Amino acid sequence: MSVRHRAILLAICLTACGAKDEARQLAPILGSAPGEVEINVPAKLSSIEVDAVDPLGRPLRIACATCHTTKETAVLPESPSELQAFHVGLQFQHGSNRCASCHVSEPLRAPKLRLADGTELPMTEALQLCAQCHGPQYRDYKAGAHGGMQGFWDLRRGGRTRNHCVDCHDPHVPKPPQVLPAAAMRDRIPVAAPARGEEGHE
Repeated sequence: MSVRHRAILLAICLTACGAKDEARQLAPILGSAPGEVEINVPAKLSSIEVDAVDPLGRPLRIACATCHTTKETAVLPESPSELQAFHVGLQFQHGSNRCASCHVSEPLRAPKLRLADGTELPMTEALQLCAQCHGPQYRDYKAGAHGGMQGFWDLRRGGRTRNHCVDCHDPHVPKPPQVLPAAAMRDRIPVAAPARGEEGHE
């Protein structure tokens, strides 16, 4: 086939496929609606892990409301070191905050959070609480540059589930531990050491 015939055949194929000079948009999957973005609500916002495990060896959790709606709640302490019955041993390193900086304490009520202006939030809305002090991180989170996700970047292809702040950060000791981002670099194909007397040229 001549070069001219190949060029004509290529032009016909490109025309038939609808190719244009500008970038083509990905078509949505047929029959699907645009994907939704959901924010994960970690179990630790509404329950606490206990020492017992289930038959599969997974840690059991008890809903916070199990105790907080049946027992008289004392006034929140200034620091976790003052705890005497429940949550004893809680580690806390979150700036100069006190327990009442974030938590509402009222007898016989499910636990709630409190914004700086006094607005009360359910525990599941902790993201708003974090955002009021951590503005740059929240800005990056909204742009998709902070926090992880599962699902699709292109919502026309499917939904997406974003991580919550407390998926990665312990609210009481939020600084993550120092870790290496990846294993050290290594050659995938090891190079054999030169044989004796074959050190190479100078």
